[in-house]
Amino acid sequence: MSTPNGTIETRDDGTRVLRFERDLAHPIDRVWAAITEPHEIEAWLARAQVDLRPGGSVNLEWLNTDENGKRYEQSVATGTITQLDPPRLVEYDTDVHGRLTWELRPEGERTHLTFTAVVELPDSNLAEVGAGWHVHLDFLEEALEGVRVDWANWPRERWAVLNARYEGELAQRI
Repeated sequence: MSTPNGTIETRDDGTRVLRFERDLAHPIDRVWAAITEPHEIEAWLARAQVDLRPGGSVNLEWLNTDENGKRYEQSVATGTITQLDPPRLVEYDTDVHGRLTWELRPEGERTHLTFTAVVELPDSNLAEVGAGWHVHLDFLEEALEGVRVDWANWPRERWAVLNARYEGELAQRI
């Protein structure tokens, strides 16, 4: 059974592994489209340009803004597809968000998603990044139901609640 909460681990080399698992009420082909097709990706993650082939380029431009309507720093990530096995696996290395891996496993008419982000990240950024991926995966579930994020008015308060939760969980571990 999966939980929407992510886990954060530190490897011996100091890199961080953020891992999320979701059981999605949609067939694998529908979920695959949502995580690989640019128009679909924009509904829940970022404006995307994807050359879906091994070695292909990936460009993600985050559209969410702060409370003043200003774009966040590092709002663009570029990368390369390092693994591709449609419709089960896509992985890419990015300059800003590390190695992002999307693994899908069909379970009848449902799909089990495992998402991992392997990144170099200081302790001070763990909670906000964990909360960010958590909320984007919530948005993915909503996008699969036909609801696109209104990026100009995205629900910052959802992220803030999740950020506080992750900060609390991380504080208990230290």
